[in-house]
Amino acid sequence: MTSGSEPASEDLQPQTDASTLSELEREVSRRRTFAIISHPDAGKTTLTEKLLLYAGAIELAGAVRGRKARRHATSDWMALEQERGISITAAALEFELEGRRMSLIDTPGHKDFSEDTYRALIASDSVVMVIDAANGVEDQTRKLFEVSRRHQLPILTFINKLDRPSRDPLELLDDLEKTLGIAAAPANWPIGNAENFRGVYDIPRRHLLLYEREAQGQFRAPVDISSLDDPAARELIGENVYTHFRENLDVIGAAGTSFDATEYLAGRQTPVFFGSALTNFGLEPFLRALVELAPSPQSRPSDSGIVAPTDERFTGFVFKIQANMDPRHRDRVAFVRVCSGRFTKDMAVQNSRAGKPIRASRAYRFFGRERETISVAYAGDIIGLVNPGQFAIGDTLHSGAPVRFLDLPRFPAEHFGRVRLQDQRYKQFDDGLQQLEEEGLMQVFFTASGRREPIVGVVGALQFDVITSRLRTEYSVEVTIDATSYAAARWLADPGQTIPSLGGGAAVATDRQGRRLILFASEWEVQYFERQHPAVTLLAESPLAL
Repeated sequence: MTSGSEPASEDLQPQTDASTLSELEREVSRRRTFAIISHPDAGKTTLTEKLLLYAGAIELAGAVRGRKARRHATSDWMALEQERGISITAAALEFELEGRRMSLIDTPGHKDFSEDTYRALIASDSVVMVIDAANGVEDQTRKLFEVSRRHQLPILTFINKLDRPSRDPLELLDDLEKTLGIAAAPANWPIGNAENFRGVYDIPRRHLLLYEREAQGQFRAPVDISSLDDPAARELIGENVYTHFRENLDVIGAAGTSFDATEYLAGRQTPVFFGSALTNFGLEPFLRALVELAPSPQSRPSDSGIVAPTDERFTGFVFKIQANMDPRHRDRVAFVRVCSGRFTKDMAVQNSRAGKPIRASRAYRFFGRERETISVAYAGDIIGLVNPGQFAIGDTLHSGAPVRFLDLPRFPAEHFGRVRLQDQRYKQFDDGLQQLEEEGLMQVFFTASGRREPIVGVVGALQFDVITSRLRTEYSVEVTIDATSYAAARWLADPGQTIPSLGGGAAVATDRQGRRLILFASEWEVQYFERQHPAVTLLAESPLAL
């Protein structure tokens, strides 16, 4: 790759005299909305913290692990997240960086919360993919990558943890290309790893970035830039590390993939950066590329055609609902991705599902749990609307002519548990279950016979722990969740159809909207029922709300 192989930011965006742009066009063009994906423990939350640190949004980066005296990660605001050191809910973080308005959606890495992650990806315009340098591409990364590719999202890759023993960088590039089927274009190259890690070489700019560890990686690392052929740099790196580094550099120079902006924006190529988020190695070139390369808000398909971000009418969709972000007010917040136009405080918007106007009087911008009232937002922004039961995940909000964006994906439950109340707080119990269900955390079922204790269905078993923890901490309700024999839920496509006699471990149930379904003990039971009763059409996903 030559020094001219990386286009400047102006090569990626059409250039127009700022004086000829409308306010709407100017604001949309400077927005960047992106999500970060990874396998658990690859360092996603640490990278999120360091991006905010470098952007000046926080002064001291919290750590997911390490000294107990350190703060928790900014994006991990929920009690259980802080207790376990994992991200279990998508968080919105907005900040200014070099004239860009950045909206970062920090997503759960654990597979048990993948549904929340999938919805967050659909609300994004590009993706940052974090890879553990010791493990390469892992299962959850592959699944999230496939979702990103399906939606043609451009992907920047950060190969993390070079300060620890790592696989050879050439091997890591090969793993990316073979496992994910995407071209990998190295933007910088690591010099050593583990205790021999000395920094990174910026390939297009042809200079060496040497770093020092400082304050256990909590503070911004100093950067020393020098020529690759500088004898002092060679001496500092060490002869063996330097020789291996130069050999690798010759290989990628002769046979490596050069960066192509068109291929990146189409999701067919990913620029690759090496470094260590924990110790701040390699973050500056990565952050610079994120600002320069990540696309501005993109057009989105709807039932009435493509909606451009500079369309004058306001449109957006609800991709997440979160209860009790402010425990003092027990509020529910609908997170809305603004897709076009200008949102203004107190404006009247239509909910395409409900078909009635709503006055958006309380609108917020978020930074983890912190919020601030906003008066205006543009395409690409993530805003929070206080939700007294008016919004559901997937709702399209709009002004002007009716429009509806494509439905967000819903995932069938794979684990089922019976929720048993351990005290007498029935109202708090019912309220808590209803609000957690509105978030998309679970589905609640009631069997037609036997005990009226509800059954909850979730995508991942760890969500049971989240349910019990949140009912205890947010609603002061103690519950236990006992495993059931059910493994699948299927709704009747015809609500009025008679249900044949059921055998085995199956049971008739209803959801909160009163829609009938059958709980089966196995996928084999589902297939057997369908063979025996071909006139009964079953749905793996719940029908749209009545």
